[in-house]
Amino acid sequence: MPDSPPDHGLPTLSSAERDRYRRHLILPGVGTEGQARLKASRVLVVGAGGLGSPVALYLAAAGVGTIGLVDNDVVDITNLQRQLLHGTRDVGRSKLESARDRLHDVNPHVHVALHASWLTSANALDIVRNYDVVVDGTDNFATRYLVNDACVLLGIPNVHGSVFRFDGQASVFATRNGPCYRCLYPEPPPPEMVPNCAEGGVFGVLPGLVGTIQATETLKLLLALGDTLAGRLLMIDAHSMEFRSLRISRDPACPACGTRTLTQLIDYDQFCGTPGLHANAEARVEEINPDTLRIWIQNGSPLQLIDVREPTETALGIIAGARCIPLGTLEQQLDSLDRSLRTVLVCRSGVRSARAARQLLSAGFSPVHSLAGGMIRWQED
Repeated sequence: MPDSPPDHGLPTLSSAERDRYRRHLILPGVGTEGQARLKASRVLVVGAGGLGSPVALYLAAAGVGTIGLVDNDVVDITNLQRQLLHGTRDVGRSKLESARDRLHDVNPHVHVALHASWLTSANALDIVRNYDVVVDGTDNFATRYLVNDACVLLGIPNVHGSVFRFDGQASVFATRNGPCYRCLYPEPPPPEMVPNCAEGGVFGVLPGLVGTIQATETLKLLLALGDTLAGRLLMIDAHSMEFRSLRISRDPACPACGTRTLTQLIDYDQFCGTPGLHANAEARVEEINPDTLRIWIQNGSPLQLIDVREPTETALGIIAGARCIPLGTLEQQLDSLDRSLRTVLVCRSGVRSARAARQLLSAGFSPVHSLAGGMIRWQED
C-alpha cells in the first residue's frame, strides 16, 4: 500500500466542483473525501514538456488544487509533436505562460504556481519543500539526480518518468520504505553515451503514455489508493507494445536513502560530467539573430562557427564555414578551439546551442553566442 496521503485540513467542494468531479465522487476509493483531499494537495511538475504535458493536464482535470511548474524554456515548433500543453500560436512564448493558460482552460478551479527558472542545487530545496509529490519530467541525468536527492532529503515522493525513441520507464522513488533513483542508477552514464531527444528522437505518443502513468501514480499517492510503482521499474517498449516490470530494492549502501551520508545537494553537473547544463543556469546566454550572423560572415569578421547537431542532421545542410562538433563530443574537443575567438554555436532550434554556449563559457571561452532559433530560423530568414 502507498504511504499515507498528505495530511491537510480538507476544504469543501463547491457545487460547480461537485458537478465537474461527479464521476470521481461515485468512485470507490475517491468519493467526496478523496476529491477534497485532491483539492488540498500540491504537486510539483519539473518540466513543462513531453512528460509534463500529460501529467499537468490530467492532474488539473482530476482537481489537484495546486500544480507547480518548473521550466525556463520557450515553445519551439519541434516541441509540438509531443508537448500537448502548447499549440502553434504559442511558438516563441514562455512554456510556463502557455501551460498556465491551457491548464486554466482545462480546470479554472486549479491554482497553477509558476517557477520560471531551471531547477538547481541553489533553489531546489526551497521549491520542492512546498509540495506533497514531485513529478520528474526532465530529460537529463543531472536534473534527475537533483530531483531525487531533494526529494529524499525532504521526504517527498518522486514520481519518475523517462522516454527515448520508442522506450519509456516509470517508477516511484523516495517513499518512506521504497528505493530512490540512486538505488537504480548509483552512477550516471558517461555523457557522450546519452543523446537527448533532440539528438536521438522520440516517438511522439510515448511521452503521453509514460506521462499518463506518472499522473496515475501521483493521484494514487495523494489518495493512498492501490499499489504504486514504488519498488518497481515499469519498462515500456512502444515499438512492440510490451510492458515489463522489474523489482527494485533499496540499496543499503545508497548515500541518499541508505547510509544517509548525502546530507546536502551537490554539484550535479560535475557528478554527471555535463559542465554547463546547470552551471550559470540563471545567466542568460547571449543570442544573436540570423541577420547578425549573416553580416558577420559577409564582412569576414573573425569567428569560429560550430554546429553541435548530430551528423545525420548536418548531412541535410550546414552554414558555410561551420565546423561540425556534436554536443556530446564538445567537451573532448575544447583544446582544438580558440578560447579568445568569437564563437557562435548553432543547432536545430537553439536549445542545444544554448547548452553548448554555457559549456564554453564555463570553460573560459569569450565571447560566446547562440544562434537564436537555430537552423530552423536561419532557413526561414
